[in-house]
Amino acid sequence: MPQSSAQVTAAEISRIAGVTRATVSNWRRRHEDFPEPSGGTESSPLYDLESVRAWLASRGHASAATPSEELRTMLRLRTQSGGGGGGRSEDLLLLVLAAAGDPTEALTAATRLPDAELVARAQRDAVSAAGAVPAADADAVRFEAGDVAVLRALYACVRDEGGQAALGVLAERELEDSAASGAYVTPPPLADLLARLVPGSPARVLDPACGSGTLLAAAAHRGARELYGQDTLPVQARRSAVSLMLTAPEATVTVRAADSLRADAFPDLVADAVLCNPPYGVRDWGHDELAYDPRWAYGVPARAESELAWVQHALAHLAPGGYAVLLLPPATAGRASGRRVRAELVRSGALRAVIALPAGASVPLHIGLQVWVLRRPEPGGPERKSVLFVDTAADAVTARTRGGSRSASVDWEGVTTRALDAWRAFTEDPDAFKGEPGVAHAVGVVDLLDDVVDLTPARLVRASRAEADPAELSAEVAATRRKLTEAAEALARTAGREEWSPAGATAREWRTATASDLSRGGALTLLRTVPDSVRTRAQASNGGTGGGGKPETRAVLTGSDITTGSGPTGEPMGLYDDTAPVIAVGDVLVRAVANTEGPMARVAGEKDAGALPGSHVHLFRPDPARLDAWFLAGFLGAEENIAGASTGSTVLTVSPGRLRVPLLPLEEQRRYGEAFRHVHELRAEARRATSLAEETARLLAGGLTGGQLLPSGETAAEVRGRGGDSPH
Repeated sequence: MPQSSAQVTAAEISRIAGVTRATVSNWRRRHEDFPEPSGGTESSPLYDLESVRAWLASRGHASAATPSEELRTMLRLRTQSGGGGGGRSEDLLLLVLAAAGDPTEALTAATRLPDAELVARAQRDAVSAAGAVPAADADAVRFEAGDVAVLRALYACVRDEGGQAALGVLAERELEDSAASGAYVTPPPLADLLARLVPGSPARVLDPACGSGTLLAAAAHRGARELYGQDTLPVQARRSAVSLMLTAPEATVTVRAADSLRADAFPDLVADAVLCNPPYGVRDWGHDELAYDPRWAYGVPARAESELAWVQHALAHLAPGGYAVLLLPPATAGRASGRRVRAELVRSGALRAVIALPAGASVPLHIGLQVWVLRRPEPGGPERKSVLFVDTAADAVTARTRGGSRSASVDWEGVTTRALDAWRAFTEDPDAFKGEPGVAHAVGVVDLLDDVVDLTPARLVRASRAEADPAELSAEVAATRRKLTEAAEALARTAGREEWSPAGATAREWRTATASDLSRGGALTLLRTVPDSVRTRAQASNGGTGGGGKPETRAVLTGSDITTGSGPTGEPMGLYDDTAPVIAVGDVLVRAVANTEGPMARVAGEKDAGALPGSHVHLFRPDPARLDAWFLAGFLGAEENIAGASTGSTVLTVSPGRLRVPLLPLEEQRRYGEAFRHVHELRAEARRATSLAEETARLLAGGLTGGQLLPSGETAAEVRGRGGDSPH
């Protein structure tokens, strides 16, 4: 690669070397030959990139940067040098789309081309993909000599990490340059839930605030073949278009950049379903200029009710009987300014369900968002007498304390199960729906149309507890308490089973190697799950990665399954072909996203064997003659190890090749492995006891406040003898 006088920050040095920021600070203090700052300020120094690389190479750290990190660095350095290249961000997006369809050998060959030939190759590739991307201008594509470093890094990133990884880096960089705010990715488990709330398999789906295209991708996984998206940020629209073409190559993708409320790009589109996570709390959404817009069939939204404008925009694009699913802030359900519109949505039968999510489910993380499910009324259709309310927030978050602070990890398995079970039962027969006290309740339309029309699920579901049978609730409490006692005893036995001695006066130190080094040496194999659309290269060389059976019949182990300790809960949804890796007993599974607390790694057991690794799971297959699986899982999932191998700001993505493992004899590995197995069992017992304690407390509190249970020591006869339950 050509020499460069570009400068890097200490943070970039840490990513290039695969170490923490603290390690770089130590290098600066302890090594006199560490490169002197060549720019910046005293508090934020900059270092010459080539000098840093030469220094790292002399200490064996030259190749620690991942391809995506190398691409990220090259993009920043090109900007720093004054935009020496001619390639625009949209040209690079086109190049990602083209490169994702090339085999490994072709991408490797591209990285080795002389500068002039590389520029010409990239020019041809980007132009060839322009016809597939809406509004792309093939005549405007232009790369120059100043783009060479970025082009090499981009081809390498697509080759080693896939098109989506390269796409994410490009979009991240452009969002930083545009100073855009409020651009957040909808978490994949939440996107999947929203898509699954639409009954059947809608063919034509719209997302009028599509962002990076996560919701449309979830719809494509469930069979949608016409995907329409619109976003006010051009960078998000371009990213969404290319991402969807990579994820769903068989679908027709149409994405536009404009404000959906003010400049609807699809005024005549009639969709089977609308999925949307719109912006919240926007006062300048066009209230005055859109006062007479025909979309406001349920009432003109107030200036403070942009969310209700999005709701009606979605309904206006639906075919009769079509469904819209929107993620909204809780204030939408009860704010006084939206009462009249809410009343019309309920009265007309358009609103079918409101589902409360736990805090932490999506940005903003400090509040519990809500999912609104709506259906466009059909002329002459059946009267809709009730609305479903579900509260998934109760017992859906496991709180953990670390370093004096509390954080939460969403139990996506529990949230999804509660929401879908209640929704499916309600849609099958709304009139016969019984619900579950404290969780799900169908409320009559007449009961909702009061002075405030408050649609908050927690309030309406809580009222249904009074319908529970006292004897049945008492028996349920007794059974749950017995389970809790057994779990507490098991936890105490596990916690007191081992003794842990100090390592000495100072912490133990050891030589380490990266997972990439161990993979090159044959000690382990790193298997990646790649969607059909970007898996154009043979994976047989991974050594037995083929599934040996239809992928659609297998379960998928997700990142949240690792967090919660559950078995595989995901569904393939068309993401896999017969070359997909299949989990075997003894594989080590590591979460690819480090945003949530909880275990980052575990060893696959019998309940995991035969499942497919999810798209946010890294699969390590150790050679048992050289690496102990539990030893490997313990160190791969270590907090400091994960922090040193993670990149990103909003979403922390783990680079598997950068994770480090101590170099120890196999016998010593096994001793550590047994210790890590014990830690795993302790965590599992603690999780079980915590869950049962929360469930027992929920049942007791609900029974006492609902009138089904009496305080300890009192009987029903004694209460009646005191003259009932009214205070005097």
